[in-house]
Amino acid sequence: MPGGVNSPVRSFRSVGGQPVYIQEAQGCYLTDVEGRRYIDYIGAWGPAIAGHAHPQVVAALQAVVANGTAFGTCCAQEVALAERIVKRFDSIEKVRMTNSGTEAVMSAVRLARAATGRERIVKFAGCYHGHMNGMLARAGSGVATLGLPDSPGVVAADVAQTVTVDFGNLEAVERLFNEQRGQIAAVIVEPVAANMGVVPPLKGFLEGLREITQRDDTLLIFDEVMTGGRLAPGGAQQFYGVTPDLTTLGKVIGGGIPIGAYGGSAALMNRVAPSGPVYQAGTFSGNPLAMTGGVATLDLLDATAYQTLEERGLRLSDGLQRSIRDAGLRGCVQRVGSMLTIFFGIEKVENYSDAQAADMDTFGRFFHGMLDKGIHLPPSGFEAWFVSLAHSDAVIDETIAKASDVMKSLR
Repeated sequence: MPGGVNSPVRSFRSVGGQPVYIQEAQGCYLTDVEGRRYIDYIGAWGPAIAGHAHPQVVAALQAVVANGTAFGTCCAQEVALAERIVKRFDSIEKVRMTNSGTEAVMSAVRLARAATGRERIVKFAGCYHGHMNGMLARAGSGVATLGLPDSPGVVAADVAQTVTVDFGNLEAVERLFNEQRGQIAAVIVEPVAANMGVVPPLKGFLEGLREITQRDDTLLIFDEVMTGGRLAPGGAQQFYGVTPDLTTLGKVIGGGIPIGAYGGSAALMNRVAPSGPVYQAGTFSGNPLAMTGGVATLDLLDATAYQTLEERGLRLSDGLQRSIRDAGLRGCVQRVGSMLTIFFGIEKVENYSDAQAADMDTFGRFFHGMLDKGIHLPPSGFEAWFVSLAHSDAVIDETIAKASDVMKSLR
């Protein structure tokens, strides 16, 4: 395996050292192949919102797996999950299942281009939308820059119609639309940026994007692969009260089984084959295993669950912020709901440039100090921590106490 891993962030490259190999996950704990147990804040990068191997989810999966994992045709479970998604998300009247968030983004962008008859896509520096070629573009020296390839193998033509703007810079978006009126098919954004660390949107940013795109008949795509089902039943769009045209989903809606989805109004989604000419397909899309995992997980997430997630996320972030202060370090904890990130060496992060200015060497030492104390964090200072329903107050307090000890050793 290249680098010994099947996804780059697992390699510990940004923090140094060698990754641990996990044998088992239960609740908020991981156990590695050597039998050592860790409190886990990766949560499978978001899906384990109820905790790993939740009994209700496991029972549902065990019941369905005996009947086959994929049929290559329709199954009742895909209807059940689609009904739950449509009920939760006011902006979604119809939904199409995929096998990953990358697939969902690729399909939503294709649909947006077909619906508008335009080609240009606007994205934001530091927001990650999967590894499709057109989304692997980075910002240049300006605040609104035509795409440059961000990976070998991505040719200039792949990103030629991608424009990158600084996250939160509404003025730059307004200027861009004034210059390129009638040319932009869609603006795609993580409503809460969670792939440069957790960076909440500035006040009025999402509302401004909605206003600008509507004025130019441009589609607004919310990439809610991270936030969908995590921040609220209807995701970040419910949390912030801003309605996009298209939404991409993943992670939580599969309950730990590979999944993605995209949805929007019936008028838009009826353009997708076989109802319309926009082609998209997948052998394993809507397979009964992923659909069952999603149904079982979403059924656990009632109003009480979201309140619990908010309270536990707040408890952890407040405790970590106190630990930074008490240790005499400079840094901040940024949180939205049950997602958070520690940034060392900086007081606030509002965009990708801010995130890049954070002290990642200190984070690397903090990471290994926590790992030595049995706390498994995302092995990068640019990733979100995820709190689950399985993280009790006692577990969170234990985490804070150990973080405090580690931080004092960093001075």
